[in-house]
Amino acid sequence: MASSLTLFVTGLTTGLLAGGASCAAVQGGLLASAVTRRHKALSDENHQHVGPFAPVAAFLGAKLVSHTLLGAALGIVGAAIQPGPRTQAILLLAAGVLMVLFALDMMGVSAVRRFIPQLPASWGTRVRRSAKSSSAGAPAVLGFLTVLIPCGVTLSMELVAVTTGSVLGGAAVMAGFVIGTGPLFAVIGVVLRSAARLWQGRLSVATGVVVLAVAVWTLTSGVRLGGWWPDGTAPAAAETVVPATTVRTVDGRQIVTIQARSDGYTPEMVVAKADTPTTLVVATNRTGGCVRSFVIPALDKQLILEATGETSVDLGTPKSGTLKYSCGMGMYSGRVVFKGAGS
Repeated sequence: MASSLTLFVTGLTTGLLAGGASCAAVQGGLLASAVTRRHKALSDENHQHVGPFAPVAAFLGAKLVSHTLLGAALGIVGAAIQPGPRTQAILLLAAGVLMVLFALDMMGVSAVRRFIPQLPASWGTRVRRSAKSSSAGAPAVLGFLTVLIPCGVTLSMELVAVTTGSVLGGAAVMAGFVIGTGPLFAVIGVVLRSAARLWQGRLSVATGVVVLAVAVWTLTSGVRLGGWWPDGTAPAAAETVVPATTVRTVDGRQIVTIQARSDGYTPEMVVAKADTPTTLVVATNRTGGCVRSFVIPALDKQLILEATGETSVDLGTPKSGTLKYSCGMGMYSGRVVFKGAGS
């Protein structure tokens, strides 16, 4: 799968762009209630104005802990079931579909509500009871328990955590996501605690648009990871830009070499001979990011490339057709087009 840093950045950007407003619609009122009650209790005890910064920090810190632990657990689940590239792609597609449903619901399309997963009502009741407490630990308890009432984008990130197949990867996705949502929750807790309900209505449409954009990105990644992305470049055009050293023959074996760089694979498309024993060589040079997780869906292969070096994959004797590959996140892709003598 992709590096932990790449997964962390994925979660962080999703949280910043969509998760904050989406989760605020579900949890913002709870935070505001807990902070207000704790603020009032402290002020009554000390007979002076007490700022809300400590309760908000406790809420966000505990939320980060619970979601990071959940991400690690989901990564363990992914490692246990060891999903192949196409299973991971299906999970990403499921995450994208969930995002679409939640986005449409936020935008006022009531017809999709029946298809949205519903968590047990008892979970929400337990969390809301914690929000009504004015005890010192109430904000932290509430923050920790928000894991029981996730918003739609959170559920989608949880599916992504499963696809990582690792403790660090799953934890990185969820930790990044919660940190990304942090700024908006801090504003709600510190500035808008008496008006948090605004986030449940006025921003819902705008949030839905952002969530929909993230959903499209997630669906696109899933399609690429599964090898289902349609061909968009004609083989003839690709032949004019591929260096001669990309395809060579050594002792009767065809060697196809591509470069894995931090911003993708080069060339993105290679034309080679069909019905010829072939080895694919993926070369790296101080390469980082998700391109080091190299996936060939049709062969159900997933390799972790060295940062610098060459990794060889025996492709057997390919028939005429297209062999697609991508990074483990479905962000970057490429293909080898095998052509027969008469093609």
